[in-house]
Amino acid sequence: MSDPKPEGLTYAGSGVDIDAGDALVERIKPLAKSTARPGADAALGGFGGAFDLKAAGFTDPVLVSGTDGVGTKLKLAIASGILDTVGIDLVAMCVNDVLAQGAEPLFFLDYFATGKLDPARGEAIVSGIAQGCRQAGCALIGGETAEMPGMYAGDDFDLAGFVVGAAERGALLPVHDAMQPGDVLIGLASSGPHSNGYSLIRRVVDHAGLGFDAPAPFQPDRALAEALLAPTRIYVKSLMPLVRDGLIKGLAHITGGGVTENTPRMLPGHLTFEVDYAAFERPAVFQWLQEAGAIAEAEMRRTFNCGIGMIAAAAAEDAGKIVERLNASGETASIIGDLKTA
Repeated sequence: MSDPKPEGLTYAGSGVDIDAGDALVERIKPLAKSTARPGADAALGGFGGAFDLKAAGFTDPVLVSGTDGVGTKLKLAIASGILDTVGIDLVAMCVNDVLAQGAEPLFFLDYFATGKLDPARGEAIVSGIAQGCRQAGCALIGGETAEMPGMYAGDDFDLAGFVVGAAERGALLPVHDAMQPGDVLIGLASSGPHSNGYSLIRRVVDHAGLGFDAPAPFQPDRALAEALLAPTRIYVKSLMPLVRDGLIKGLAHITGGGVTENTPRMLPGHLTFEVDYAAFERPAVFQWLQEAGAIAEAEMRRTFNCGIGMIAAAAAEDAGKIVERLNASGETASIIGDLKTA
């Protein structure tokens, strides 16, 4: 009798479950469909996503693209098991960037990589991405799910996002020729740390000896992880009408580097800026981080947004109606500074 032949190697035996990937695609098809908008039907399953600029209403468009991730905020999501909000962060970090160029976000693609694919966990993550796309008015038209055993340990995963927006030719921001000394800076409140500074935040939590399931010292009615995972605010629907009306000269998305390093990115070389940090409320989370971590004020300002997620530059005579319109659209906006000769 001959010895039985050894069983052949399989992809599943190597740790990659194609069936799980197929199951995830079926789960997220309704989520993608919920983000459909003019120009895209948001159907999944092909090798690429298509978008019709003419159907979206553009005549002579310039495309603006952006890409970003969520950073080490993912570590907190993984540790706590709260997975349905980091997708909003992913979209926000991308769409707020193209918004700062004066572009309307049109469509979004995501990249989700993990060591072992769990369709339920994947669905929770993509549900946040779809929610972010709905908030931004852009279509989720595709993406990639990669199961890579050996690259990621345990429940670890990574996310990346890609957005394409458009503006009519000649309507991009910033408008350097229109900026002048005396223009004002209007700050739009953030929802917390957004998606920046989480390596330092996790150090502060560890230094304070707190578990992520403990009540948040700055918001005792919520667990610390839940409070720190408050998703990044998306400013597209409140700011785009003002951009289209020609009331905004420049926008700065306040991410890593804070107000200190992001505001100059929208300014011409002959101008500088001054911000009054007492002109806006600093949310309690930042007060706690600074005290618990003994963080110097200069370090706070160049690491965190400290309560301002987006800054708009505008003519002083337009500032009142801009603030009024922003607050009517659900933002908390106020004049926080002005432009000066460098």
